[in-house]
Amino acid sequence: MASAPSSSEPAPAESRVADPGVRAGELHLPAAARELVKIVVVGPFGVGKTTLIDSVSEIRPLHTEEHLTQASTTVDDLDGVRDKKTTTVAIDFGRITLGGETVLYLFGTPGQERFRALWADIAYGALGALVLVDSRRLDASFDVLGLVEESGLTYAVAVNTFPDSHHYPEEQLRESLDLAPDTPLVECDARDRNSSVDALLALVEHLIDLNARAVAGEVRS
Repeated sequence: MASAPSSSEPAPAESRVADPGVRAGELHLPAAARELVKIVVVGPFGVGKTTLIDSVSEIRPLHTEEHLTQASTTVDDLDGVRDKKTTTVAIDFGRITLGGETVLYLFGTPGQERFRALWADIAYGALGALVLVDSRRLDASFDVLGLVEESGLTYAVAVNTFPDSHHYPEEQLRESLDLAPDTPLVECDARDRNSSVDALLALVEHLIDLNARAVAGEVRS
């Protein structure tokens, strides 16, 4: 499977992540910030959206989590995530600065069907989406991918690895998820900051590439 550029390797200046030390409490944007970009982090219930935003956010993340109750067992599919005790009921929110100038605002969305009505409001104004999937239950991602495609958002797919994850060849994953050839597909560990940043960089680089191609097309015409 393809991998996002490794955060352990020297990155281009425009791709370097701001010092994560600002997470300790700084709320103000970097003085050099020029580009403010909204990104939605989507995926099925229990796939790791909250964990990913936690791992990369340079500010204290905002969470709207509630404990799962007996009442939710009839509407939330816990297959494969039996140990999950909480669920996001509105959004997760975090922020990460790339290269000192580009600031990503990350909005995590609830993965259950009953929160589908929130999608249009949360996705409004977003430039792209990072779709997290779980290889142990790929079918749980189909509805989310359909929703993202219907919205017209450019997206990248990150396979979040779990201790008992199934590892499939990239071609098989692409076929199962019905991905376009140019849609980025990477592996990540949502608990690991570098790995999560790499997944976000895969999306950002895809957005930059598509924009460059669009500009080139406009110039030629």
